[in-house]
Order: sequence, then structure tokens, then C-alpha cells
Amino acid sequence: MSVLLSVRDLTHRYGEFVAVNNISLDIQPGECYGLLGPNGAGKSTTLEILEGLLKPTQGEVLYRGRAIDKTFKQEVGIQFQSTTLPDYLTVYDCLKLFASFYQSHTPIAHLIKQCQLSEIADKLHYNLSGGQKQRLLLALSLINDPSLLFLDEPTTGLDPQARLHFWQLVREIKQQGKTIILTTHYMEEAEQLCDRIAIMDRGQFIAEGTPADLLSDNFLPQIVELEGIYSQQDFGALPIRLSKCAGRTRVECHSFNELMTAFKKAAPSLNGMSVRKPNLEDLFLKLTGNELRI
Repeated sequence: MSVLLSVRDLTHRYGEFVAVNNISLDIQPGECYGLLGPNGAGKSTTLEILEGLLKPTQGEVLYRGRAIDKTFKQEVGIQFQSTTLPDYLTVYDCLKLFASFYQSHTPIAHLIKQCQLSEIADKLHYNLSGGQKQRLLLALSLINDPSLLFLDEPTTGLDPQARLHFWQLVREIKQQGKTIILTTHYMEEAEQLCDRIAIMDRGQFIAEGTPADLLSDNFLPQIVELEGIYSQQDFGALPIRLSKCAGRTRVECHSFNELMTAFKKAAPSLNGMSVRKPNLEDLFLKLTGNELRI
């Protein structure tokens, strides 16, 4: 399979500050690739370079094996975190305006139906709810029928229902064969939508792969959280990974039943417990730490 977007030895500096430090990646056609990281990790700078909005200090970005040129803008769509639209335009007027920017475009009626805008097509855009506004911005990013779609934190601020609806739209777009690069702070969103992810921190990739592979490489199959502080001795000779925080003990294990059998022999008193599988939030915190990034 040919690579759609290729990045080699990408570095970008703002004066002496290195925002992106020698990263490389390949985006395959038809995949959803997630770019994750704490605030200040270098995601926004990387995304602006991939979108062709910012020239890197060094390194190269190739689209279909060629350097980014004028045709690139005709073949990609971008949904920014926020977009300022002209005043007094309806949803339909916004789509008509953006259609005029391209040599060819997807029929507006199709986008209105696809992005569930039929009931608000005649509504002024500044009167839309958060979920409605994001669906409009998604439709605008699809107006030129792009091969590559950038979604920059598209569900930030949306309520859970609106977020789930947006996820379904993204799945439908992906089923059409479009390639998606997604940035998000919602780990569940990345786990639901992305075929592969990269986690950035301090300008570098610290992990890359499928969510399933990254979780299996970094965690045992089950996580058991217990109220109280326990030690390795409380679980016998079982191969576990144990951590403690805020009066609770977290145990990674291969088998919950084996863990409980060993635990009851050593410490039969048990006040509270939860059992779950590792998720991307666990991975994110494990790799990037718990400190607040501003």
C-alpha cells in the first residue's frame, strides 16, 4: 500500500525553543491516525506543518510522494478548533461560500444530509448550538471532497450526546475511504476512532502504534483498584505490577480470579474494589506523567 503522507526528520524551532524534535511518520490511505499529547507537547505545531500552513525548520513532508504544492490545498480538508465565519450567513450560505473556493466541490445537498444539517440549513450560523456548529465546520472541511481530512480537537466542549453523534459521522466518513488525522484530548475518542496513534511529549514521539498493541506492550491484561494500601506480599508470588496513590492500590494482573485467591489468603478484609481493562487514558498518564501542563 502506498503512503499518502510521509514525514521525515521533522524539526521546528521558535528561536531557541524546539517545539518539534526530529519526528517521522507515515500515514496510510484510509486510516484514522491520532495525534495525542499534553499541552505544549508540539501537537499544534506538527499539525500546522502537516496542513501546509507552517514551514518546518528542517525535514520534509511529502504528499503522494511529492513535496506539498498548490494541488495539496485542493485535496485536503481542515476542521480547525475554531473558525470565524462571516456575519449574517445561514448554514446553507456558509457551504455555498466555501464551495466557491474550490475548482470542484461536493454537492451542498449531499453535505447537508450527511452532516445532519437539514433542519438548520436556513438558520444563521451564530445561533447554532455547539454540536450543530461542529457539524457545520465538518461539512465545510468536506466541501472539496478531500482525500485527507484534518480534525483538530473537533469535539472539545461538546456534551456526551453531541460527541457520540460526531463520532458516528467520523466513522461514516472513514468508511468512504477518506484518510483522517485527528488530534484530541479525549482518550476514549482516540480509542474509538483511531487505527493508529502517536503520543507526543516535549516535541518527540514517545509511543506509536495501534491502541491495542500499545496497551498490550505497556500493561498486563486487567487492572484491579482497591481501597487501602497493600504491598506485593499481600498477593503472594503472582506476577503483578503494583502502584499506590491517594489511599488506593492499583494492581495490574493476568487473572482477576488468581489475584483474589492469593489476596484473600494474605488479607481477607476487602472494603472496595473495581476491575477493568487498561485504556488509553492509563497509557497517556503512564507515558506523560500526572503533572499539570499549562
